[in-house]
Amino acid sequence: MKQIDFANGKIGSNVLASALPLLVAQVLNLLYSIVDRLYIGRIPGDGTAALGGVGLCFPMIILVTAFTNLFGLGGAPLCSIRRGRGETEEAREVMNTAGTCLLVTAVLLTVAGELFAVPLLRAMGASGSSLRFALPYMRIYLTGTLFSMIATGLNPYINSQGFANVGMVTVVIGAVTNIVLDPVLIFGLGMGVEGAAVATVLSQALSALFVLRFLTGPRAELRLQFHRPSEWGSHLRTAADIASLGTSAFIMQFTNSLVSMVCNSMLTGYEGGIYVSVMTIISSVRQLLDVPVLAIAEGTSPVISFNYGAGRKPLIRKAVLLMTAINIAYTFVVWVAIELRADLFIRIFSSDASLLTQAVPALRLYFRAFLFQAFQLCGQTAFKALNKKKQAIFFSLFRKVIMVVPLTILLPTVFGMGPAGVFMAEPISNFVGGCACYITMVCIVWRMTRE
Repeated sequence: MKQIDFANGKIGSNVLASALPLLVAQVLNLLYSIVDRLYIGRIPGDGTAALGGVGLCFPMIILVTAFTNLFGLGGAPLCSIRRGRGETEEAREVMNTAGTCLLVTAVLLTVAGELFAVPLLRAMGASGSSLRFALPYMRIYLTGTLFSMIATGLNPYINSQGFANVGMVTVVIGAVTNIVLDPVLIFGLGMGVEGAAVATVLSQALSALFVLRFLTGPRAELRLQFHRPSEWGSHLRTAADIASLGTSAFIMQFTNSLVSMVCNSMLTGYEGGIYVSVMTIISSVRQLLDVPVLAIAEGTSPVISFNYGAGRKPLIRKAVLLMTAINIAYTFVVWVAIELRADLFIRIFSSDASLLTQAVPALRLYFRAFLFQAFQLCGQTAFKALNKKKQAIFFSLFRKVIMVVPLTILLPTVFGMGPAGVFMAEPISNFVGGCACYITMVCIVWRMTRE
């Protein structure tokens, strides 16, 4: 598979060459959880309840992703910047330190999650009936934390070396395995939600093995080698640099976990908890429709970082503008599609008529300002790619912690909007947060590229 040469070629070609494999990879990666929910929602007799129970596990799953992003997305831009400067050994040091941090963190999260699974789920809103489905799914899922963090956390380092197609294959292997195993384990062997979790863990294990094989093999420009415990002290500064840049990506996912917990808590009291299942479906639709904008952003990030390291400032502007134009066009089309046929998106995950009645208006409300999410994501991507840590962290906190969480609590209660208020918090934060983030980014990047 051909390596992308970030030092040559047009910006548009490099962005697309990096982004298209990432798009395929993210679509397939999403199938890990989407396929689970699709089948779980159709378990005879228990589908809706099981879907709600598994939805309560999302905050913990998102938390694992947050720590993965801390070292994966935190180190990849630094790796690309050093490659752009021709500092190969320094780039390898970033990758090896990040890999070691992922390994250690995965073990700690697995132990902590298994020990505190029940109190964590209860804090997320689980009760007797929902706990019956949530607990076994979560316990099994957590056993694959190491595989998940290695596969997902190290994949950006494959992409940062220009091997976007290899990164795509990494995900294809796991996703195809998951698609094949899910119906066999859930329905064929009658394992239900436990079968879905087992299928996910086995799939993640195969992806992790492929990632490790490539990064330790002869084709990789930067070879992976985990640091021994006796060496950890000498790499603390690099780990701190990775974590400081990755903090914004961590906060984005951590606050997603926090928002999910608050939403589930607020929605549990309405109409027997059916709105928890509604939110699970809306979150699934959101994940599905987020994939293209995330792929374009992640595909543009190494291009921005490499050119920043190489001192080619005019090309940074071109990359940012291209990323913005594509993502605005896409999010506008998505908004129109949901306004016209929201029911089609809901039916992907459930055919329950009562659920459909509640979910369609909620989905339209939730996506009302989806266009402005493109501005938020483009701004955040540029900040991370250019190693602008303070701005990246601030705007991660601003939209989720300062806006979404308080709005999710206040709109249903103080303003008497009920469950609609929970879904309204997202478009308000998208509009305000997206505009603030993008305007700030443009001011900083345009000033910086004139210097």
